[in-house]
Amino acid sequence: MNFELTASMMCANYGNLEKEVADLEEGGIDSFHIDIMDGRFVPNFAMSLNDLRYIASVAKKPIDVHLMVEHPNNTIELFTQCLRKGDTVYIHPEAEYHASTTLQKIINAGLVPGIAINPGTSVEYVMEMLRIVKKVLIMTVNPGNAGQMYIPYVGKKITKLLALKDEMQFELYWDGACSADKILQFAPKGIDGFVLGTTLLFGKKKPYGEIIKDIRELRF
Repeated sequence: MNFELTASMMCANYGNLEKEVADLEEGGIDSFHIDIMDGRFVPNFAMSLNDLRYIASVAKKPIDVHLMVEHPNNTIELFTQCLRKGDTVYIHPEAEYHASTTLQKIINAGLVPGIAINPGTSVEYVMEMLRIVKKVLIMTVNPGNAGQMYIPYVGKKITKLLALKDEMQFELYWDGACSADKILQFAPKGIDGFVLGTTLLFGKKKPYGEIIKDIRELRF
């Protein structure tokens, strides 16, 4: 079964970030997930613009930028200019007055437009934007911190989105509390990729390659 695995780089070891990127790529990761937080839209400061610039400069695999910031339209060019064509930028519709304008700027930059949907945000709220974006990041925890517990009611929203993804032509990605049992449950239903953080990938006493291999060999 094919699904993408992307590394949540806010969980990486910043003592040697270049080695982390190299080890993850050698281990078979598909892409790098960069969480940018402004301390306003979410109650935390995470990765910075300089972190993004550095990882994008050393990584060979694609970059996914997840903007958890208020009014990303005001600063979107700062992020898009760090990326290569085909990389992805996710915004939160709740964070912008006219989210479609920001998404168009992402498209104009040659990047893949995406939206991230918080646990408390309904599918109906983002329905029209589903016609614009190529990727949808479904948050299974409240955004802002790693190591949280899965919120069960999000499962019903995932079911709704899975029913729409072929018609509206978007890919669906899982972000938050991604455990092996969740991959076993939701990959066969049509989730296209999973963001891996501290639950499965980081802080373990095993090489990244072994962990990623074990995930790919899960028995469905």
